[in-house]
Amino acid sequence: MPDGFEGLGLGDEVLRAIEDLGYEEPSPIQAQAIPALLAGGDVIAQAQTGTGKTAAYSIPIVERVVAGDRTVQAAVIVPTRELAVQVAEAVHALGRVRGVTVVPLYGGQPYDRQLRALRGGVQVVVGTPGRVMDHIRRGTLELDTVRTLVLDEADEMLDMGFIEDIEFILDKVPAERQIGLFSATIPARIEDLAQSYLREPRRVTIQQETATAPQTRQFWYQVPYRAKLDVLTLILDFESPQSAIIFCRTKREVDALTEALEARGYKTAAIHGDISQGQREQQLRAFRDGRVELLVATDVAARGLDIPDVTHVINYDIPDDADAYVHRIGRTGRMGKKGEAVTLITPREMRLLRLIEQQTRTKMKPLRLPTVEDIVARRREAYLEALRTTIDARAGNTYADVFAALAPDYEAREIALAALYLADGGEVPARTDGTRPEAESDDDVRAAEAAPSEHGMVRLFLDAGRKRGVSPQELLREFSDQAGVAPTTVGSIDVYDRFAFVEVKPGSAKKLLAHPQLTLHGLPVNLKKATPKRP
Repeated sequence: MPDGFEGLGLGDEVLRAIEDLGYEEPSPIQAQAIPALLAGGDVIAQAQTGTGKTAAYSIPIVERVVAGDRTVQAAVIVPTRELAVQVAEAVHALGRVRGVTVVPLYGGQPYDRQLRALRGGVQVVVGTPGRVMDHIRRGTLELDTVRTLVLDEADEMLDMGFIEDIEFILDKVPAERQIGLFSATIPARIEDLAQSYLREPRRVTIQQETATAPQTRQFWYQVPYRAKLDVLTLILDFESPQSAIIFCRTKREVDALTEALEARGYKTAAIHGDISQGQREQQLRAFRDGRVELLVATDVAARGLDIPDVTHVINYDIPDDADAYVHRIGRTGRMGKKGEAVTLITPREMRLLRLIEQQTRTKMKPLRLPTVEDIVARRREAYLEALRTTIDARAGNTYADVFAALAPDYEAREIALAALYLADGGEVPARTDGTRPEAESDDDVRAAEAAPSEHGMVRLFLDAGRKRGVSPQELLREFSDQAGVAPTTVGSIDVYDRFAFVEVKPGSAKKLLAHPQLTLHGLPVNLKKATPKRP
């Protein structure tokens, strides 16, 4: 749409809120549903997850709220607690400029918090059917002032057995009101509901080709079952996702994979059906805030999630059907942004992969597994791109006085190379007189090297330490990735400023010594057997 959001009939305050949130162009569902809802009539909108439908009904709700009226003017009914919170957050963000008040109502949260919000006067209520119905029966929520009622994920709510609850709620709103029905599919049950409660609804349909995340690139790797964890860490190191959701089939697999990834140094959160609501909200908040880079989940736990900035979806286990696959990859490539969907396939699962490709009319691209050299090259290219961006932005001008102090004595190339070396964690070399600026001397190295090792373990020396960004978690990961050493065969790890010592079982020591030069942060690290303690 050439006029963008400006051509949809919205006021200046809401347009400013949309601009502040970074939306540039309306998605197809927004371009059709927003004018229809603003006109005040009933709407049936068919669109998949990931098409921007939350904003498609939240924007008209915020636009139509009467600012001075503190009664409940709009209600949104959703199937899950997570979606209730996310929709409430979207309404709050869009309505902040206008001062719109909103409260989420869902089970698992104490009643007193919800009661305080309702008593204070809210204009928009977002809730699950059971909790909304409970408040109505208690007399703590009245819908007789509601002008707009939205049913989101209507087909999913009916599948979950909420039809009687929804009808109870619909019977409590005034006769003169607007109903928006949003659903991924329109089965006969939805048609019956619309026939009973909606009046001459306008229909908005987004075709499947648009609804299934066209911006998402889809790949797969064939991998033996026993090597899936190692392959996953290779992919994570190669892709370096800003935020990724990793799907597993079972709760047990989610727990096991989360623990394994944390042991290898990845910041990981997990959600599944056995995790309490409080833990679930805490994990999701950490993922949205960027404090956790990986979210491991089951299909059931991920229902209703609406996290807009997921860069990668990884199917650690391939789903059992095409619908589940489309639902998963719909978590990335949203709102016009590009996304990556990666699936790990064991040889026995090739037939299932072909079936999903046939049903989704999508050909996924097979890829070869990245090597250590590929990962190093990718990281170096990312570093170069970061340098180019920094140079173009003149962000380094604050160090002009440092450069001016060195320029009389050194060439510009020498200064730049030394700065890059130190910025990448390089150690400050010994001075020409043989002394070092660090506190650690050669005696410190010899003393640490001569320390006795645990019985049956081999003590190894690495010529890089904390100043190069070395950590025990990183060593465990790189030992596994580059030499095939299992973390369970590694004993104590002692990291100093300029060096590190690691104790490993003899078999693993043999593997590591076969790779005497590892790569950390794109630079080589030498490894050798530590000198034994002299009698």
